[in-house]
Amino acid sequence: MMRITDDIEIADWEITEQFVRASGPGGQNVNKVATAVELRFEAERSPALQGPVKARLKRLAGRRWTKDGAIVIQCDETRSQARNREIARARLAELIRQALVRPKRRIPTKPTKGSVRRRIESKKARGEVKSLRGKVDGE
Repeated sequence: MMRITDDIEIADWEITEQFVRASGPGGQNVNKVATAVELRFEAERSPALQGPVKARLKRLAGRRWTKDGAIVIQCDETRSQARNREIARARLAELIRQALVRPKRRIPTKPTKGSVRRRIESKKARGEVKSLRGKVDGE
C-alpha cells in the first residue's frame, strides 16, 4: 500500500517492480547485481484515480505512458537497489500529486479601446515614416 495523499492510496497490485542491471557507477559489481529498478504503475486500471486526474497524469507522464495505460519509471541513480526503489516510488508519487492539481481556468480578456487606438496610431505613424523613404522626384 502506497500513500499519495490523505485521500489516495495505491494498492500493491497496481505497482510492479522489476530489477535490472544498471549502467554507471559500481565497478565490476554493476555486471553482477541488478540494482536498477523499473517501476510499472497500472494507471488506467487504477480505482484510486478519477478520470480527469488520469487524463492529466497521461499528459504529464509523456513518453513514460505505455499503450496499455501504464506508467513506467526507471531509476539507476545509486548503487543501492533499495535506494533506487525509494527514488522511483517518490517520482511516481510526485507525478500523481502534480496530476491532482486542477489547472486554473483561463479567462479570455479583450484589449481596451484606448490601447487598440494607440496601437493603430503608432502603426500609421510608422507607415508614414516608411512611405517617405521612397525615391525623390527631380521636380
